[in-house]
Amino acid sequence: MFRRSLLTWLLTMSLIIVSGSFWSAPAWGLGGPQLPLDQPAPNFSLPTNSGEGEVSLSDYRGQWVVLYFYPRDFTPGCTLEAKRFQQDLPKYQQKNAQILGVSVDDVDSHAQFCDSEGLKFPLLADTTGEVSKTYGSFLTGMSLRHTYLIDPQGILRERFLGVRPAIHSAEVLARLDDLKNQKS
Repeated sequence: MFRRSLLTWLLTMSLIIVSGSFWSAPAWGLGGPQLPLDQPAPNFSLPTNSGEGEVSLSDYRGQWVVLYFYPRDFTPGCTLEAKRFQQDLPKYQQKNAQILGVSVDDVDSHAQFCDSEGLKFPLLADTTGEVSKTYGSFLTGMSLRHTYLIDPQGILRERFLGVRPAIHSAEVLARLDDLKNQKS
């Protein structure tokens, strides 16, 4: 009986989600309400893998910021996503864009992950999940795989929810080009 009830519930939820009627507004994602586009992105300060204090979003004013949230260091999808961002890092730098990775893992875990995978961009430790929650990218004790593009003036311009790690960096680069072309 329980198994059939669970199956019925899962099928119903799947249909509701696929039909789009689960959330009444497009500004909702799996992690909760999403920040509105074309508004200032909330500033934050978090410790970084370098162990040299905190990094703030406002430190990158004048640059595009790729703020990507991910569930855990060393997991297959998160490792693939990070490697793709690292592989494309020179392209981001040419576009005056800084990549910032955020998860609830601590500074030591981030430092080991960066060393292990050769990552040359900051990973920020949101151990309380507060920044992840602010950005609508938190569920059951971990950050969700969401990415936000923030322009050089600190305005949130794009969001990617539930990304596919293998192709995500290429998607972000393409959208960054689109947004930069709209500005010129």
